Amino acid sequence: MSYLLHIDSSSLGEASVSRQVAQSFRDQWQGPVVHRDLAAAPVPHLTAAGITARITAPGRHTPEQAKAAALQDELIEEFLGAGTYLFTVPMYNLSMPSVFKAWLDQIIISERTLSLTGPSPAAGRPALVISARGGGYGPGTPREGLDYVVPTLEAVLGRAVLGLDVTTVIPELTMAPVAPALAPLLPLHEASMTAAHDKARTLATTFGTAAAA
Repeated sequence: MSYLLHIDSSSLGEASVSRQVAQSFRDQWQGPVVHRDLAAAPVPHLTAAGITARITAPGRHTPEQAKAAALQDELIEEFLGAGTYLFTVPMYNLSMPSVFKAWLDQIIISERTLSLTGPSPAAGRPALVISARGGGYGPGTPREGLDYVVPTLEAVLGRAVLGLDVTTVIPELTMAPVAPALAPLLPLHEASMTAAHDKARTLATTFGTAAAA
């Protein structure tokens, strides 16, 4: 039976807005879940052993290559076994948390999760990316164009690499309740939060119906 693979990467634990919105999705989701918390148990960054293991016959692996390959096998099996995906990836310094990038680098391997000649193995499977951020980065804002999280993940998780059918939920202005300079934007933050939780619940039902069909 396929499952929902939930990958968390926020360092804030229960205080994380990304995790809180993801919980609204999880509360509505009906079905098995595999949860990997990269903040609590980070996977290592890709090393030379991990790269060279991919192009070396298993029987010729060094101990370091064998260990790196075993980790990649575990993560890839977990990734490909899922039918639906939930990624909580907040914005840290305009980009994604390094633990999430490390996970991506471990699982993206040509002809295993990425195909150079046709659709990738997970192509078309639904995925939700929840990415909270302290400010606002949408059209018309002073920081428009500085979001290097969502566009990157839409490409890497979606059309350019893994082929997932990516939907995004973006709770914004999460610093408004605590940063005096952003206090006038508190109503916009509250509206963004409400919309994010509502959309997450709706998508859980939509994804679940598709998975059961």
